[in-house]
Amino acid sequence: MIEINVVSIILVTLAGWIAGIIVNALSDDLPERRSPKLPHYADGSPRPILAWSGILAFIFNQRAAPDGSRLRWRYPLTELCTIGLFLLTLITFQDDAEITLLQFIIYLLYIAIFVLITVIDLEHRLILFVVIIPSCLLALADAIFIDYGPDVGEALLGALLGFGIFFLLYLGGFIFTALLSSLRGSKIEEVAFGYGDVMLITLSGLILGWQALIITMFLTVFLGALGAVIYLIVRRLAGRHYSLFTPLPYGQYIVIATVAMLLFAPEIAAFFR
Repeated sequence: MIEINVVSIILVTLAGWIAGIIVNALSDDLPERRSPKLPHYADGSPRPILAWSGILAFIFNQRAAPDGSRLRWRYPLTELCTIGLFLLTLITFQDDAEITLLQFIIYLLYIAIFVLITVIDLEHRLILFVVIIPSCLLALADAIFIDYGPDVGEALLGALLGFGIFFLLYLGGFIFTALLSSLRGSKIEEVAFGYGDVMLITLSGLILGWQALIITMFLTVFLGALGAVIYLIVRRLAGRHYSLFTPLPYGQYIVIATVAMLLFAPEIAAFFR
């Protein structure tokens, strides 16, 4: 059983802070196809150890690089978000007598991975195989060796279900884009649905199992529609018009739905009954 006390809160907060620092560093290098390096500024110059943390860099005025560029707000916000999600995970599983410390640590790893995926997707519209493939292996090992979440059969069925449905959406997006390109007489470069989203929902299926994934996909569609409506309203209020075929990152909706099911599956399942 995971207990909430001063020590566990401090340890989980520290773990979330360190995870946020690592997520920021990987978010800088992986999309550029660079080998991961120690935290650095946008110009490539190394950051002082005190500025490895975005939070500390802002507090102690270490944002500026030698070329004058400054660290963005993404750095402290990512660290704070990761800390918050780690603490939420601690609160969620505090009374669960069945969860082991190892399973809890793996859940924290999932949270950090999903934060990394979200940051990269929002900034670069990329969901990287270099992140997804090791994460899938971790989820598969979790299902095989730890008797808590879905067993290996349920996990593999979840992966196949997620991949199959979202791959059909992926193909449908290409067909839709090709038809509209033909009707317009000009090629549309953007695709309606990325292959990275297919791999991300496959990872979600491995983590959650097929039954929880069904609810996750419903939540994803709902959140995606809600996000698109909010995006259109905000642009309209800002006096801007939506340009047809402007791509909207979809990965964060898969992440939100997956994390929600990971942490609150019984409550969400009860709502759908």
